[in-house]
Amino acid sequence: MKILLTGSTGYIGRRLLPELVNQGHFVVCPVRDKRRFDFEDFDDQFLRSVSVVEVDFLNKADLKKLPRDVNAAYYLIHSLTSSSSQFSQMEATTANHFVEYCIISDVKQIIYLGGIVNDDKLSEHLASRQNVETILQASPIPVTVLRSAIIIGSGGSSFEIIRDLVEKLPVMIAPKWLLTKCQPIGIFNVIQYLTGVLMNEKAFDKTFDIGGKDILTYKEMLLQFAEVRNLRRWIITVPVLTIRLSSLWLYLVTSTSYRLARNLVDSMKNEVVCNDDSIDEVVRIEKLSYKTSLQRTFNRINEKQIISSWKDAFSDPNFNSTFLGQVEAPKHGCFLDKREMVLQKDPKEVLQNIWEIGGTRGWYYGNILWRIRGFLDKLVGGVGLRRGRRSPNDLKNGDALDFWRVLDANKEESRLLLFAEMKIPGDAWLEFKIRPFDKKYKLIQTATFRPLGLWGRIYWYLVLPFHGFIFNGMIRNISRFTPDMGRT
Repeated sequence: MKILLTGSTGYIGRRLLPELVNQGHFVVCPVRDKRRFDFEDFDDQFLRSVSVVEVDFLNKADLKKLPRDVNAAYYLIHSLTSSSSQFSQMEATTANHFVEYCIISDVKQIIYLGGIVNDDKLSEHLASRQNVETILQASPIPVTVLRSAIIIGSGGSSFEIIRDLVEKLPVMIAPKWLLTKCQPIGIFNVIQYLTGVLMNEKAFDKTFDIGGKDILTYKEMLLQFAEVRNLRRWIITVPVLTIRLSSLWLYLVTSTSYRLARNLVDSMKNEVVCNDDSIDEVVRIEKLSYKTSLQRTFNRINEKQIISSWKDAFSDPNFNSTFLGQVEAPKHGCFLDKREMVLQKDPKEVLQNIWEIGGTRGWYYGNILWRIRGFLDKLVGGVGLRRGRRSPNDLKNGDALDFWRVLDANKEESRLLLFAEMKIPGDAWLEFKIRPFDKKYKLIQTATFRPLGLWGRIYWYLVLPFHGFIFNGMIRNISRFTPDMGRT
């Protein structure tokens, strides 16, 4: 069959794509920017079963780029990281355009992954998800809706937030929403359900709740996570934390953005437990327990097999179209800090050092100062350093890297270009490249800052003294670092 898979570069879609191809389907992947599709992760045989088309479902004119001979379509577009004032409207617009495309094509089934909705009074996030569901079901095409609770998997927002809370806080004074019940489900089971309902007539025009084996409160989820990690944790719930304060608490302690924290906390007041188990008559699978899903997740992490991560969603909804195509830092109206060092080591080793920068490896010099800068960024609403990186030794265009975004990761050209997503009065880029020099090679490290107004210029001169030793120490250590060395 020919399948349309929206969200193929997202957390769920990136994992669903290989399953569909392995089952013998041809998959059409509409993406906003082809540079975000992981072509290099797949071999030529795999890619012969995939077509990647640049389409933005917010733009109705883009629909004509899509093929009409599609048998089934997955709707996995989500705008959770967009601001609360925008994401409901954005989700409704994209859903309506998606339906218009399906009507004029050969689509015989629409499959949608949404959220469990048990309460009459829903959070804005869950209400938006339900509205999308209503829009899809209003079409003349059979729709299968899978409503899920929290999804547990490597790189997932829920898993990473729980991990941050448990591993960083021995004692938690937590909001009362930790007593809300939930039925978490492992990503492995989610993919089984998504593929199991495909062109399954028993699933046409049906809505199913999907969940794992256990029904737990969020507090129990945190404590069971601690058990899996052999940690002792104490949690005290208090009723005085409002949604706003709870969002700030989650934002400051975990790697989430404030926007995502607000949407998640607003949703956690609603119980998300499966109302029925009718899906078991349509797709028969072995439901995993919460602890089993956690263990599978840690096995993937230990094997460095994090396929996708929620952290790679853009913190600024305009960033994708504005900056990802920019593979050169600007030159006019900018301040530069350019440093060069002739390499005494194999340039391939130095290039690998560059590719492992950030995350747990750190920034090779002045890591405490980088952490302070990340903390200050969090205080003013920025992303801070807690996003880390998707993989310890691999980078792709569009990856989040602490409070940077990867614009161009080109190993063949020995070049890495980063764009700053921290809160600053202007725009900043950081570039590393290795070039031949007098029968040897040299590392060129360039920090570029384009100030915004007078305050942007003042900011540059205020941080200039720190650049003097941080950037100098960084280029020196990158060019000399070996895995068994300590970090300054």
